[in-house]
Amino acid sequence: MIAVSSPNTDSYFKRYRMEMDLVAPLPPVPVLPDGFAWVPWEERLLETHADVKHQCFRNELDGVVFPNLSCRAGCTRLMREIATRPGFRAEYTWLIAHGEVYVATVQGVADRIGTGGIQNLGVIPGYRGRGLGLALLLQALHGFRRTGLAKATLEVTATNETAIRMYRQVGFRFRKTLYKLAEPETYRLEPLSDAHWVL
Repeated sequence: MIAVSSPNTDSYFKRYRMEMDLVAPLPPVPVLPDGFAWVPWEERLLETHADVKHQCFRNELDGVVFPNLSCRAGCTRLMREIATRPGFRAEYTWLIAHGEVYVATVQGVADRIGTGGIQNLGVIPGYRGRGLGLALLLQALHGFRRTGLAKATLEVTATNETAIRMYRQVGFRFRKTLYKLAEPETYRLEPLSDAHWVL
């Protein structure tokens, strides 16, 4: 964990902003392993994206950096915010399913100057190491290109070396180093129907 403290004891997490040019040819989207399938965005799948996002990030450092990612209700709020942004498009937003189980998610949002932002790309722990993250990334990037975007951007926590290697492999380059203020611990009560309470 890369966290630095200031004299008043605030902690900051080191993150990188990465960018890539979408004018050059992109690698093709890999064929998914046997038994896996693409699931395109539909509004009725918002809660499913939130649930997969929660499973991906709840025990990871990003769940500390961004507390919304560590609780189910926070992931639902985040998905609603993303899905209502003006630049949100179905072409950038995907799930991967393994049979009846949803195991990976990515969302994308375009800004007004032609840049696509990768949002919350994640694979559930038990399904990592099968190339699903790379497939999700390329699926979203091809969506950006098909809708005329010229650049892609994302942010990543500096200790996530596996993700950084993947992003660099595709063509992302470091643009800026950021320091994210760690949010204070808060009480987060899940709905009564959910047995997993976070206090």
